[in-house]
Amino acid sequence: MKNYLLLGVGVLLLSGWCRAQEGVPSVEEVTVDADLGASREGSRTDAEAVLREEEAISPDGLSVAQQRELRDKAQNFTFQTEVNRMMKLIINSLYRNKEIFLRELISNGSDALDKIRLLSLTDTDVLAANPDLSIRIKADPERRLLHIIDTGVGMTRADLVNNLGTIAKSGTADFLSKMQDSGAAAGGAQEMNDMIGQFGVGFYSSFLVADRVTVVSKHNDDKQHVWDSDATSFSVAEDPRGDTLGRGTHITLHLKEEAADYLQPDTIRALVKKYSQFINFPIHLWASRTETVEEPAEEEKDTDEDADEDAKVEDAAADEPAEPKRTERTVWEWQIMNDNKPLWTRKPADVSDDEYAQFYKSLTKDTAAPLARAHFVAEGEVTFRALLFVPRAQPAESFNRYGTKTDHIKLYVRRVFITDEFNELMPNYLAFIQGIVDSDDLPLNVSRETLQQHKLIKIIKKKLVRKALDMLKKIPDDEYDHFWKEYSTNVKLGVIEDPSNRSRLAKLLRFQSSRGSELTFLADYVTRMKPKQSHIYYIAGASRAEVEKSPFAERLVQAGYEVLYLTEPVDEYCLSSLPEYDGKKFQNIAKEIFDLDQSEAEKARLEAARVEFEPLTSWLGTQLNEWVTRATVSRRLARSPAALAATPFGWTGNMERLALSNAHQKADDAQRRHQLAQKKLLEINPRHPVVRELLRRVREDPDDPLARDAARTLYRTAALRSGFLLQEGQATDFAQSVEGMLQRALGLSPDAVPEVEDEVEEVETEAEADAPEVDADAHEEL
Repeated sequence: MKNYLLLGVGVLLLSGWCRAQEGVPSVEEVTVDADLGASREGSRTDAEAVLREEEAISPDGLSVAQQRELRDKAQNFTFQTEVNRMMKLIINSLYRNKEIFLRELISNGSDALDKIRLLSLTDTDVLAANPDLSIRIKADPERRLLHIIDTGVGMTRADLVNNLGTIAKSGTADFLSKMQDSGAAAGGAQEMNDMIGQFGVGFYSSFLVADRVTVVSKHNDDKQHVWDSDATSFSVAEDPRGDTLGRGTHITLHLKEEAADYLQPDTIRALVKKYSQFINFPIHLWASRTETVEEPAEEEKDTDEDADEDAKVEDAAADEPAEPKRTERTVWEWQIMNDNKPLWTRKPADVSDDEYAQFYKSLTKDTAAPLARAHFVAEGEVTFRALLFVPRAQPAESFNRYGTKTDHIKLYVRRVFITDEFNELMPNYLAFIQGIVDSDDLPLNVSRETLQQHKLIKIIKKKLVRKALDMLKKIPDDEYDHFWKEYSTNVKLGVIEDPSNRSRLAKLLRFQSSRGSELTFLADYVTRMKPKQSHIYYIAGASRAEVEKSPFAERLVQAGYEVLYLTEPVDEYCLSSLPEYDGKKFQNIAKEIFDLDQSEAEKARLEAARVEFEPLTSWLGTQLNEWVTRATVSRRLARSPAALAATPFGWTGNMERLALSNAHQKADDAQRRHQLAQKKLLEINPRHPVVRELLRRVREDPDDPLARDAARTLYRTAALRSGFLLQEGQATDFAQSVEGMLQRALGLSPDAVPEVEDEVEEVETEAEADAPEVDADAHEEL
């Protein structure tokens, strides 16, 4: 029995060696039956070990003689001083995250596969040794070895010495140069652009996690060689095992103790999903899974005694079928890790709405479908593909983190994830947009982490922003209400922060207006303007009710002019940053400068009113010079007796209130008093009875104390009606003056004061009189 077992193992070893010589990895499933007998368990365990070795060629699996031969034939090299210094820089400073070593090695493997695929366009024989194009990863936790195997173009001995022995010597860049010079890549321009590693130091990121790296490589034009390095020196020798790869490269990392976590299947899967899930070639992981199988019950031979017993069993029981035996077994196999195809590389017409929705959900972990999307290819100085989405809802804490780093746009270079940790691809106000940007033109030099510094990123950002704004503009009307509810503040902040795109952003703006309860676009407002109207009028306040009652809008609305009502805190800042729209300038009707087209008759009437009320306006300017620049007859008041207009560069009442309410903008008392002390223009309504009566009293007696009190009250009511805050002390004076007028209106004397309350003597109760006196000193002691 022992001889048969040894023979069986020998046959398995021989078949594995033959398959390895052919260069085609075995994909047979290796099973372990958990419930078999001890001898059977041992034999299956041996078979499993043998077959697992078939799945990867281990450079450390050399016989003693082969190891001696390898040492004898190896040519040793020492890195130059400059290279040693660069190696330390790479290991200690160049890469911030150690985990990117796997990204770099997979990228190099993808490059090697692209090279052989590109060569096969003109010579199909280059794939004869191994037609399979894939990347395979196998972990050996017991010996702390991590294997990365590709069936790419492979490296000759000279390639190993020149490319792996020299820092920043890029094999890909050299290959591209040769292909372009020879013209052999005709028809394969896209394949050439698919190559990733045009920088030359990615391979050395292996030493972030490994203290020794072994590379076995086989090129069609050379024998198989072994390159080995400990980061200070390296050796190259012909592989004593001969051609076991067929074609390709097998990298073995001898991991440091602290890097043992990179040998766990879950960690490897997570890194591949994060960085390399969209690589063009399949990436497999050698891993196990457990499955439950049913086995038929084994027939047992009956003895004579058993036969006698069976004779006594009823026939019905004999007819019952035996239950199958359920066992668990472990299956070892190559499991693919990058079955997600890069959706953005396909033509938009070939992608369904459901595919977009599912891709968005997997990308963002959002449960709802996106509100809008944009899928495009941008060409010019830099070519890139992008797939952008607008989430249906904005996170509640978005504005608390406004301006900080976001991870909503993921940057890929030739389907390799680079980073999502910088804001350079989208401005702050568009940080809610999620998606992917993939470029073939970004030059990957020393460190991908510093890629954001490259000038091409600015070009990408410019095009991305424009495409994103076009996407927002194309949102259907039935969805735009939802978008505006979620993202209106972002659009308005964009108008403030992004001068180069203000005209595009202005087309997205919507505001309430005097025309009705529905929000209106600026374009719709312009179409409804009066024939000779040259300005877009707006007024800002805390609510619609407040701005509707604003004295500044009275006459305009009455005359049929449409006024925009700005009721959000950011609205006034937004339109103050927007000089015009469609050739029409904006005008804040709460400010001193106010242009309104008038007929000659209206102008003559206004001039006559100014002459008539000149005594009152001059007198008010003198009486109120502490708070107003001057007083004038108003063109915009209809019902209110007076209003306060801000100076051309001063704060309106709404702006003043917002500035003083912002916690981070609160100033000290002196600065606050200065802000509130800004003088305004007092406008009076020449048709209001209060104003006309005040004119009569001033003409009769400019020193009339009642007229002076009325003027101060008129100013303070105008300030409140216009949205301003009263200065310190004015509120009290205003309350007292109103109370005085109330007393006079009720026929009371202005000198009437509240009655003095009589003093009430305390009467000692009978209980208090009978209570014994307590000695104070004794109480203290207690």
